[in-house]
Amino acid sequence: MSSVLPFIVGVLIFVIGLAVSIALHELGHLTAAKAFGVKVTQYMVGFGKTLFSFRKGETEYGIKALPLGGYIAMIGMFPPRHPGEAPRNASTGFYQSIVMTDGGIGASAEQRAEQPRGFKALAQDARDASAETIPAGEEHRAFYRLHPFKRIIVMFAGPFMNLVIAFVLIAIMLSGIGVQAASTTVQQVSACLKPASSTSTTCGTSDPAAPAAAAGLKAGDRIVSYNGTAITSWDQLSTKIQNSAGQTVPVVVERDGKDVTLQVTPKQTEAQVTDSATGKTAVRNVGMIGISPTTVFQPQPINTAFTATGQQLGQVAGVVLSLPQRMVGVWNAAFGSGERSASSPVGIIGVGRMAGEIADSSSYAFMSKIQLMLSLLASLNLALFVFNMIPLLPLDGGHIVGALWEWLKRGWFKATRRGTSPKPVDMAKLMPLTYAVIIVLGAMSLLLAYADIVKPITLPG
Repeated sequence: MSSVLPFIVGVLIFVIGLAVSIALHELGHLTAAKAFGVKVTQYMVGFGKTLFSFRKGETEYGIKALPLGGYIAMIGMFPPRHPGEAPRNASTGFYQSIVMTDGGIGASAEQRAEQPRGFKALAQDARDASAETIPAGEEHRAFYRLHPFKRIIVMFAGPFMNLVIAFVLIAIMLSGIGVQAASTTVQQVSACLKPASSTSTTCGTSDPAAPAAAAGLKAGDRIVSYNGTAITSWDQLSTKIQNSAGQTVPVVVERDGKDVTLQVTPKQTEAQVTDSATGKTAVRNVGMIGISPTTVFQPQPINTAFTATGQQLGQVAGVVLSLPQRMVGVWNAAFGSGERSASSPVGIIGVGRMAGEIADSSSYAFMSKIQLMLSLLASLNLALFVFNMIPLLPLDGGHIVGALWEWLKRGWFKATRRGTSPKPVDMAKLMPLTYAVIIVLGAMSLLLAYADIVKPITLPG
């Protein structure tokens, strides 16, 4: 590592980007919840000790010590077990779900005596927790009283924000900065020609002189035309050079603002040639003159951002869905002698380390570093979207599935013309599964953190 400071800067950029992504995720939940009249008592970025907070209206806004999560606290996430009981005060956050389920606050002694034990007790504890925090007369503002469609919107609004963030970052990468491509300006003129099979990097006495050098081409020349044809791309120029071996052709270059005409005779040389139609590379004898192009950033149309986002989303979804299988490889690498796969999943520590390496690396130009950093943050937000859409509590996808099920029940009752509406779906019954999910996710997070420390994945170059 050439310097500690760039590494630290890279890590800080990632941490800030992560915190902003979390803040906007929870802002999505907050905006939708307030729009539908749900009472939101807290909006917090991070978890652990509160570093700073302020109250505006009925909501407390704050920042906590560890920016690795966030939550909004809404009243009445779960319906009561019996009519007339107060709903619990609940939240959208992963870590906050652990804190808020604390053992039946607000239940009377008679109710506690009636409560079941074991797994059923977990459900009742979830219903009873923080019930006394709901002001009298505001039961109608409980989350569970919303129409299922509105509950879906509230829970989907958070992951949707991550999807929007990812799209914006990818659009900046592709349309704002652009894709690196070869230009028609010469970056380097070789002194000699080397066949594709040669591994030497220096010119020998048997190596033929490069026609470009013999013709007088220089670094910085922009190729204007070749053999009378206007040149608009490097691929076009390469094809014409390859097809004109042994022919002396005029080449017009722009040099210091003036057009200069040169005569060049490409030599037939063994080279790696890529078929533009199939993308396959093969060794062929073609004409060469011994020049290499400069690379420039070419902004792409905005519609390419939609395609790129969809492709990257599919890749991230594949990684998340195969996570259990991939974690076996992470375990073997972390506690064995084998190397960790470059395609291995990484945790927050690993991604932060990559961000530091990007900032510290001398292998990337400044704009390339910007693009790589944006790509990391875009992938992070796509991962947050996919992860939160998993249909398990306490994730947003679990609440969405519950609301969908209740919507289907309502539709069935309406279709069969029953006189009463169905009871709200009691998601609290899934609390045993919720705790199991929390334990599994916590264990996976710890394993990734350990592997990122003892067997980190380093970026190429």
